[in-house]
Formats: sequence, C-alpha cells, structure tokens
Amino acid sequence: MSVDTMSSDDLRDAMVDQLVADHAAKGLTMRPEVEAALRVVPRELYTPGVPMEEAYRSDTAVVTKRLGDETVSSVSAPWLIAEMLGQAADALTGGLHGRHVLEIGSGGYNASLLRELVGPSGSVTTVDIDPEVTERAVACLAVAGYGDVSVVCADAEQPIDLGRCYDLIIVTAGAWDIPAAWIAQLAEDGVLVVPLRTFGMTRSWALRRVGDRLVSHSQRLCGFVAMRGTGAHEMRYVDIAAGVHLRLDEGQQVDPESVGGLLSQPQEQAWAGVGLPPRSVLADLDLWLAARLADEVDQFVVLSAQQEAVDAGIVAPAWRFGTPAALHEGTFSYRSTLRWTDDTFDLGACAHRPDAAAAAGRMAGHMRAWVDAGEPSPVLHVLPAGTPDGALPAGTVLDKRHSRLVLTFTSA
Repeated sequence: MSVDTMSSDDLRDAMVDQLVADHAAKGLTMRPEVEAALRVVPRELYTPGVPMEEAYRSDTAVVTKRLGDETVSSVSAPWLIAEMLGQAADALTGGLHGRHVLEIGSGGYNASLLRELVGPSGSVTTVDIDPEVTERAVACLAVAGYGDVSVVCADAEQPIDLGRCYDLIIVTAGAWDIPAAWIAQLAEDGVLVVPLRTFGMTRSWALRRVGDRLVSHSQRLCGFVAMRGTGAHEMRYVDIAAGVHLRLDEGQQVDPESVGGLLSQPQEQAWAGVGLPPRSVLADLDLWLAARLADEVDQFVVLSAQQEAVDAGIVAPAWRFGTPAALHEGTFSYRSTLRWTDDTFDLGACAHRPDAAAAAGRMAGHMRAWVDAGEPSPVLHVLPAGTPDGALPAGTVLDKRHSRLVLTFTSA
C-alpha cells in the first residue's frame, strides 16, 4: 500500500510504530498509555490544509502561523510530543490518569492527547497568548471531539486561574526562565515539563515541585518556537564568518571581527582518548561542558554553522545546530566532530590561536572527565530569584530574571 492510498488510521498506526522503534533505538520505552493516545487522536484534524501524509511524519512539526519569516505557532513533531508526554507520565507518581493539567502554548493536538491520558476524572486547560491560535484550537478540538478541553487566551507569565493548582504544567514553547506563577500554580509534588534554554541550549526538563523549588526528574534534547509576551527573551546570534554563528543567550558580548579573525588562523586539535558506543548521550556531555567551562573561561557560547561552512572547512563542530564553545583570553575553542574507529568514537576539541593547544586540551580534558565519571546526567534545581548563595545546592549557578538555576550531575 502506498502512502497516497493509506487511510488516516493506517498513517497514524505507521507513525506510532515508527515512534516506538525510535524510542527503542534511543534505549527508551514508550509508555503504553502514551502509545494508546497517539493511536486514537486524529492528528490531521489539527493540520488542515496539509497533506495527510505530511501531518503523520514522525519527525516533522507542522507550522500553523508565521509572522514574516518567523514561526510563531506550530503543531510539534510527534517524536517530541511523545517524549514529553512520557516524561510527564514518568515523573508523576501514578501517571497521568485523573490529573488536572495546564498546557502553555496551544495547538490543540497535544491538548487532545492529554485529554485522552487524564481520562474522564481529569481535566485539561490549554492557554495561548495569541487569539488566532486559541480560536483555531477551539475549532480543531471541537471537530475532533474534545470540546471539553478548556481553552484560554492569556499571557501565561501570570496566573491563569487564581487559587487553582495543577498536577502537571506542560509548556510547548521555548522558555528562557521559569516565572513564579508556574510554580505557584503547581500542586505539591506536581510536575512542570518545560523546554528551557540553559546556557543557550534547550532541553525539555521534567521538574518536580518540592516546596518553593523544582528538581529535575529527566531531560531531553529538543527545540521549540520561542515564548512570546512578557516571558519572551531574545536569543542573539553573531555572525563570525560566512555561515558560522555564535548563539548568545545570557548577556554575552562578542566582537565578531576579532573572533572571525581567529578562525582564519591555524587550529589545534585535541582528543579525549576515549572509545564510546553510538548510544552515548552527548547532549548530557554538552551540559557538562557548559557547567565546567562557564566557571573557567571568559565566556561560554554556542556555535552553530551552515552545512556549506562545514563543507568548506571553516569549522568542524560536533553538531552544527549547536555545539559548546568558549572564548578565553583571545582564544576560541569548541567541541569538534567525532573520530570513529570501527563501532566506537572518540571526542575531540578544536581551538584557534593564540593559546590554541592549551584551550583544546582543556576542553578535551573535561570530556575525558565526563567519561571517567560514568557519563553522568544533568540534574537541574530551580530556586526563586533572591535565594541566598548559602541556600543553593553545590553546582554551577545560572541566574535568570525570576529564578536561580543550579546544574549538578549524577551517575546512573
């Protein structure tokens, strides 16, 4: 049967089969209730005007609104939705059934999946700042048979329903900070799942409330349309060479000409001297490098590059969409492409003068330390802004507008 002749049910089952296989390839297991919800909800009803086979691509988000060239609303890729719902269900003791959920960022599709998961005794409220988005969500939910989902048009930086608490708050827009309203609306032992930019790198964190703070239960690499409204925080990009950019998200100041001049000078390469299997979670390594380098170098930044710049040999990043990099005393260094030997790989760093060899060696040393420590996973602690240093857990501190983030690491 060709894709063109497959029914909605067939396409939906094929999508979920692919998602289950992709989970297994990552060493994950999809929760059965999440799989069941994905097999029931008709995704094509939330993507009108889009070919049905495109709506059911497991790795593709569907853009539903643009302002100029900027995407401001989309129906998220199924793989990411499945992972975030799994994070929520894993972090909530007893799962999602019967829970009361607030979704921040409306497309309708994720809200309907949540409605399936919480069951008749639970509830789902979805909020978005854009009236066009909420009107569209109301219409799509009604057509799909989920008219009992409450849709609110508001800026979720402020409380949605004063005095009401939710067992789960799930955010489907890229956030730079965690406002106090989200924690205040979260039940004790409740869970917040949020794509949070941490050192310029976005992870979906599942955070459990403990008193006035949050502690992470899991995290996944992801990307999202940025938050709008009073919670918006502009991500700045600085071009340092043709097709090469630095991502500045925490107030860094960079002279693009001086850094670009470094790239034209000879580079030094250093290797960690390790042999890792393909399943190693290098997203965890990147946060490890951010935490270590942030305390050592003048500025920690994130390098991104177009494929043309990589092909031309201008840079050789490990991941061209976002690789840890550092500026220190006039030297630029970054995590470089992997070196494969049979079925294992080594980790490397590139650096450009004047102190390139030492800078590359320092970064490679931190990579080796991560491997020697058992490839530990990051744990994020979120505390209110103004929390004294003495009340923070030991770790790397990142101060935001409303919160103080502390990054620690734990081995399995």
